[in-house]
Formats: sequence, structure tokens, C-alpha cells
Amino acid sequence: MNRIDILQEAIELTSGDRNRKAGDFVTNHSNIAKIWSVILGIEVRPHQVALCMAGVKLARCVASLDRDHFVDGAAYFAGAGECATADDDSI
Repeated sequence: MNRIDILQEAIELTSGDRNRKAGDFVTNHSNIAKIWSVILGIEVRPHQVALCMAGVKLARCVASLDRDHFVDGAAYFAGAGECATADDDSI
């Protein structure tokens, strides 16, 4: 497992079938943020959702160093950047 392979797999997963099934990443995470905001009673931004999901993948690495955790974590971290950019033109 090397970083280029991990990043390439993350690109393939998030631009292929998964993207078609879940929809646009930013839109999906905006919808999740709205739901979490109601549940938590605070404003949650789309990039925060993606960062939290990356955190889930980090926590799972404690239990096992499964390749999927690294691939998904890379995808969520990149997605967090995309969401933050979509939310703030200064980034």
C-alpha cells in the first residue's frame, strides 16, 4: 500500500459508482449537515461533516489497519476541502 495507490483508489471510488449512488459530495454533505444541525442543536457545516467522517476512519484504524480506512479517510479529507472551498471563496 502506497500513498499514490490510496489516493488513486479514493478518486476512483468517489468519482464512480459511489458518487452516482450517493449524489454530489458537497450536496450530500450539505444535506447531512442540515440533519446533524437539527439533531445537535448547533450549526454544522458540510466540511465539518466530512472531517467527522474522516475522524471515524481514524478511529477505525485503532481496531485494524484496513486499507479501506485509509482510502475512505483520504476521500473524506479531500471532500472536506471541497466543501470548505464551496462554502468560502477565500480558501
